[in-house]
Amino acid sequence: MARILAIDPGSRVTGFGVLEVLNGKVNYVSSGCIKLPDENLAVRLKRIFECVGEVIYEFSPTEFAIEEVFLAKNANSALKLGQARGAAIVAAAMADLPVYEYAARRVKQSVVGNGNADKEQVQSMVQFLLKLESTPQADAADALAIGLCHANTRTSDGLEYGVGKRAGRSSKRWQMTDLRVKK
Repeated sequence: MARILAIDPGSRVTGFGVLEVLNGKVNYVSSGCIKLPDENLAVRLKRIFECVGEVIYEFSPTEFAIEEVFLAKNANSALKLGQARGAAIVAAAMADLPVYEYAARRVKQSVVGNGNADKEQVQSMVQFLLKLESTPQADAADALAIGLCHANTRTSDGLEYGVGKRAGRSSKRWQMTDLRVKK
């Protein structure tokens, strides 16, 4: 059994989704949004780190999936998104979780069948695939879609090679040893 915590990072709202994979079947566990205060970026990053840590503590995931940085409309937005991702990834690394990254296009292709799907299409398919009674909020639905993509990428022997666009250059996941400074 695997329990996946998936994160849709954002500098204003960060979505999370928790899924369980048992015998090839994906089940919904929980989802929600971490709404960040209207404070400076450092305070928001601290909140992401703390809240992701709380979700990890509450749901005890065994794997962590997150969306890769995409080219935003402006560099400042991309930098803030990258920092939000970093805060969430550090929370996962501190819990010794393997971290898997997925491009937004791959997530949409995996869940909707169209890499250019809009938020409403993602929400509808997540609701359908997970048999949810209501449509999840957009950021939570995006996180659940990341979790579904990760669950569908898994094989009986673990994860396929080539996860995320950086997989071929380094490894298929981050590990705690990546954070240790070599002397």
